[in-house]
This record gives sequence, C-alpha cells and structure tokens, in this order.
Amino acid sequence: MKKIILNSLVAATILFAASCKPEIETPAGTTAGQANFGKYIAIGNSLTSGFADGGLYLEGQNVAYPNLIAAQMATVGGGAFTSPFFTDAQSNGSGYVSLTALVNGTPTLTPVAGNGWRNTPTNTRLTKFTGEIQNLGVPGMRLDLSFAPTFSAANPYFERLLGDAQVGTTSYFQYVQGRSHTFFSLWLGNNDVLGYALNGAVTLPTDPTTALTDKVTFSSLYSNFVNALTAGGQKGIVGTIPDVTAVPYFNTVTPAALLAAAKAVNPAAQAVFIQTGAGTVRAATTEDLVRLPFQNANLFARPNASGFFYGLDPRNPITSDWVLDKDEVIKVKDYVNSYNSSIKTIATSKGLAIADTYTYFNTVKTGISVQGININAAFISGGAFSLDGIHLTPRGNAAIANVFIDAINAKYGATVPTIDISKYRGVKFPG
Repeated sequence: MKKIILNSLVAATILFAASCKPEIETPAGTTAGQANFGKYIAIGNSLTSGFADGGLYLEGQNVAYPNLIAAQMATVGGGAFTSPFFTDAQSNGSGYVSLTALVNGTPTLTPVAGNGWRNTPTNTRLTKFTGEIQNLGVPGMRLDLSFAPTFSAANPYFERLLGDAQVGTTSYFQYVQGRSHTFFSLWLGNNDVLGYALNGAVTLPTDPTTALTDKVTFSSLYSNFVNALTAGGQKGIVGTIPDVTAVPYFNTVTPAALLAAAKAVNPAAQAVFIQTGAGTVRAATTEDLVRLPFQNANLFARPNASGFFYGLDPRNPITSDWVLDKDEVIKVKDYVNSYNSSIKTIATSKGLAIADTYTYFNTVKTGISVQGININAAFISGGAFSLDGIHLTPRGNAAIANVFIDAINAKYGATVPTIDISKYRGVKFPG
C-alpha cells in the first residue's frame, strides 16, 4: 500500500502601466529597495499552490503564501498577482478532509468530496483554468520531473493549467518560461525526497515520484532552473527544503504511542515490531518513524491467518512501506542536506535571497513564538500544519510568507511589510 500526497489569497492591487492612468502611490517610508516587484511569479509545488488538508481547494488556494506575499508587495510597487482559483461553485476543488470530531484527543477526519472535476464520476481531470497566472505552483511537482514533458499528462493539477495540445508535450520548466517577470520565488525540490519518504523509503519502479533524485542531477537541474529565471537579470528568492521528517506526518504516531494503543487492545503486548528497509524484523525504537495514517489501535486487534497480531508479533510486523526506519531517516536527511547545499550555493552565486525554511521548520518542530502566538508541529493543535500533517494551515502560510518577506527585505534593502498571522486560523475545529 502506498500513499503519496501530491506535493494562491487575493489578486494584488493592479498598477496601471500607462502613464496617463492613475498610479497607486507607495506609502511613505516603504521601498522595494534594489528589487522590482512589478511582476512577481511564484514557482513551486503543493506548498506554493495552497494545497492543504490533503487536497487543493479554494480556501487553501486563497491563503497560499505567494498570494499573501504579493498582497504585501503591492504596498511597495508590486503589480497584479493572479492565481488559478477554483470558482465558488467548485470551491471543494479536488476534495479534502475536515475535522468533524475530537474526542479525548482522538480525531475524526471526514472526507469532503471534490466538486472541481470535469469528468465525474471518474474524477481524474480537474476543471481547466485558462488565462495568465502568476502563482505557478503545481501540487506533486518535483525538480526532476519538471523537465519531463510526459509528467503533465500524469499530474491532474498541472494538466488543468495546460491547453489540450500542451498536455504530454510541455514540461513544467517550459511552462514557466517567457512570462516577462521582474521578480520570482522558487521553492521546488521538496518532493524529490518527500515522495520517497511518504512511501516508507520503498521505491516503486512504475512510480517515479517515489524515487530520490540523484544529488548531482538535482544540483544540475536546479542550476538550469535558476539560470532561466535570472536570464534577464531578474532578482528573486529561493526556499531551502525542509527536513521532511520534522512534519507531523512522521512524528505523531510514535512507536511508544503505538505500543500504548496496542496494550489497550492486547494487554500482553511487549513491543511493536517493524520490517526495516533491509528486510529484517525488529522491535521499533524511538529513532524509527511511523506514518501518520497508521493511528487506528484496532489494527492491532486483527490477527493474520496464523493468529499473529499485526505489529505485535515479529511474524506479522508493520510493513516497511509504513515505516521510516532509523537508517532510512539518516538517508533522507542526508539527501535533504545535499539538496540544500546545492540550493544555497547556486542562489548565492546569482546574488539571490534565500528563505531558510529548513531552519524555520526545525524551530517549529520544537515550538516557536511568532508575533506572540505559539505554533509548533503538533498534529491538529500546533497551528502550523493542516490535517494531512504535511501542508500548511492558513496561519502556517502567513508565518512562512513572513520568512520569505524577511529574507527579501534583508537581501534587497526593501521594506515589504510583514503579515499579521493572528488574522489567519490554524486547524478548523468542529462546531
């Protein structure tokens, strides 16, 4: 079994180009510094698109971090910023999950059916969006696959943005070209390691999204992307890749919590047994990570045909694709560090701003106060992460937007105002 989560608020104030039309004045004391925000484009994956709660839907799109940044840029000369929003009539988009109950800390997550599909009931193709956009975030986009034209036919989030003749023939790298941008953000590469981790470090030969991108290949392709975006001397900002093992998806269902749940069902349980990526079976340790969907204690109540309870007997362990064992965790972290080293080196060589989201999310994991509001990586209650345990809440988007804004201001001498995160919610509780 595998689970792969395919990894923007308002249109910013429009500045009229013609000198004979009214101009929006930049407030006194604010400046774009050495940057030009006249046409800002955002390149990235699910985080850039506003994907949340396991789906792409209108409320999440509205608060995608580039939308929030663009609205702030409008105060220092930023131009229009358009996103491929679902309509109000199709606001559920691809569908998502909602929190419908929380009893004694146990959540009930209920699917909300998508209504943004154009071929119901098969639901494989989303309603097309036509017209120019500046938020170019595509859930599930990887750096390596951004150069593969055939991926546009396999990814419904990308397919909805393309003309019929472009599907299967146009790569994401080609798609983002020729937009006459003056400033860009690039936050791409997360999925080059995340898909591997989400599938328990099991790479499927038929699914390229479950593979790790080779380190040298990553560096070369990232350089190609940055070269294209800066070909006209444009300035911009890049985001580093978060430690994917720091998100709630991998830190909510701990081996200790599983054992406690198992004892409630089978008091004789002494350990939780896992199958490692090496094929061995052993008792889980605190260094092993178990995927978030594995949270139903009743799973332990079901023996296999031989009478061995799942996860409670070494003869019926939790299978490898549901676990990142301690050796796989080390490997994932090593790839993230390598990717980030390449990102920083390439960005520095081009004089670009760097949003160190890797460091930021590690501080969120342990807890951080932002504008007097405490946020952390706890599932549901932490305020930063949505119900899929990977993507951001509206408040999480506002906070990460400020990480980008602070880096932009520091690099380019700008005074883009930061966002009041108190205006944005965390997880929406029932009632």
